[in-house]
Amino acid sequence: MSNTTNWTVDNAHSEIAFKVKHMMISTVTGHFEEFQAKATTDGDDFKNAKFEFSAKTASINTKNKDRDAHLKSDDFFNSEEYPEMKFVSKSFDGEKIVGDLTLRDVTKEVVLDADFNGVVVDPYGQTKAGFEITGQINRKDFNLTWSAVTEAGSVVVSDKVKLVVDIQFTKEA
Repeated sequence: MSNTTNWTVDNAHSEIAFKVKHMMISTVTGHFEEFQAKATTDGDDFKNAKFEFSAKTASINTKNKDRDAHLKSDDFFNSEEYPEMKFVSKSFDGEKIVGDLTLRDVTKEVVLDADFNGVVVDPYGQTKAGFEITGQINRKDFNLTWSAVTEAGSVVVSDKVKLVVDIQFTKEA
């Protein structure tokens, strides 16, 4: 007999971030300040676990107010009309999470690499599970199509965006 276990994100020990090449010579990192994540498992085994993530697009932080305002605009996330990005998994084999990512008004299947770092009990008696999840998307697939080119012909913002999700889950009692 299997028991379903629910896990909720420990926001203080988690981060949803992205990295994108700027001018093709440096990498800009941003993260979302407001996000939720949960997992549902059979017992404590994460094989075939179901994952859900969502983030408020207006909570984007790249440590540059002008750039953040541009990212919230219709050139990119259009946070006013599409306040949330969302991911819902379809399968997890222990190494790859396949699921639907929704950005703006586009939903596409993506495959993310997942390193499961194990389950531990913390000093307060709470059961924790840790994951490092990475992947890459093409932002233009999700209608984040703003583009500019420098005088020398370099692309200002790469189409490829790396996703870096470090998640610590807490087992619900």
